[in-house]
Amino acid sequence: MKINNNTQVKGPNVTLVPYRKHHVPKYHMWMTSEELQKLTASEPLTLQQEYEMQKSWQEDEDKCTFIILEKSTSNDEIDTMIGDTNIFITDKINNIGEIEIMIAEITARGKKYGWEAVILMLLYGIKYINLRIYEAKISLHNLISIQMFKKLGFIEKSKSEVFQELTLEKVVTKDWIIWLENECKYTIDNYYN
Repeated sequence: MKINNNTQVKGPNVTLVPYRKHHVPKYHMWMTSEELQKLTASEPLTLQQEYEMQKSWQEDEDKCTFIILEKSTSNDEIDTMIGDTNIFITDKINNIGEIEIMIAEITARGKKYGWEAVILMLLYGIKYINLRIYEAKISLHNLISIQMFKKLGFIEKSKSEVFQELTLEKVVTKDWIIWLENECKYTIDNYYN
């Protein structure tokens, strides 16, 4: 999505940056993992297909993607990449978006980085994309993500045994926005890399 092309969102422990070409090789390496393919309901792609996907995510008006960087002393973005978070606008008329989160680096799991990144992305979607309803489609096997989204106030909308997937939903309210902002302080800056 072009709206986030030059934007970074900084939280206390993670920074969200636009998904760019230089991120693709590491992202591609992550997606060779059968575990991540299963948890994200993804099919393996060639490196060339991954570059094409990155380009479409950057240009399509219905997708907003950020790479999640762990804040550290390193200035090398590739070294600090730990995952990604996405919003797919599924209904422009009713301002509905589907949110996704992936913490790919095993060493970054269990540190609440996913929690922080999702909150940053939810707030970004509300303030800059004008989303009013969020959905999260999660593999029934991904209990950690299901629990996290329920803690964020999402409720079960539907369950598909065929696709082995749970759809959770959250309607945006003023109280919820205030709660999200209290959960995670953030700043939004220009991104030049």
